[in-house]
Amino acid sequence: MPAATTVLSFSGLNVPPYSARGLTQTLEPIAQKSQLRRTVNGSLVDLSAPQFKKYRSTISCRDMQAPAFSGLWQGAILTVDCVAELAYLTASGSPERTVVSSRTDGDYTFYRPRLTMRVVSFNTVQDEYQAEVGWDLSLEEV
Repeated sequence: MPAATTVLSFSGLNVPPYSARGLTQTLEPIAQKSQLRRTVNGSLVDLSAPQFKKYRSTISCRDMQAPAFSGLWQGAILTVDCVAELAYLTASGSPERTVVSSRTDGDYTFYRPRLTMRVVSFNTVQDEYQAEVGWDLSLEEV
């Protein structure tokens, strides 16, 4: 894939040219992570198990083509070099996931993580007259 089209990269899914320009990516905790409860005194405590500190992601785009979704099904495992960045305080923190690339800005280090994820769902939509294809890919970290 030409480097000028996107920094998004997959292992397990091909992204043809003109299929990922201007995409957006979300990263958020998986739903099972949230185990917040109130004590009898009203304090909010976190009872979440550390093994549930995983991400889910949605990648969306409108371009001229869709990624090569043929043969890709729910449950497939992809290695994703994310577009979305995570950050930590440089002096006292460290990356929580494998780093694809990083940069510093003041006291913070921002990095693009590499995540091993399963396909939850995907869809494509084609606008015939505008010659435009929209697509969404939903993933959860394994």
